[in-house]
Amino acid sequence: MPKTIESILNELKPEAAYFAEEKGNRTGFIVFDLKDTSKIPAVAEPWFLAFNAQVEFHPAMNLEDLKKAPGYAPAARAVGSVAGVNETVSVVRSSVKEAAA
Repeated sequence: MPKTIESILNELKPEAAYFAEEKGNRTGFIVFDLKDTSKIPAVAEPWFLAFNAQVEFHPAMNLEDLKKAPGYAPAARAVGSVAGVNETVSVVRSSVKEAAA
């Protein structure tokens, strides 16, 4: 299993990869830059084929991306302040969950 994971990660070239347990399943949190959504099948398929894995994608922005996001500043001004707003910040762009065997 480690060689297969290493091979998949070498192709993906992630910024970071973390492995943990989540809800009783072996889980990998893989942080990478998905430049084009048409690449999703190529990213997910190796995990499906090698591990019968469940794959979830969670897009996230870094601070520079957030500053460029249209609508963020006008929306913040419209409500007067972002203070007290409950925001969840995710640093994971992709998480790969391996189904328990």
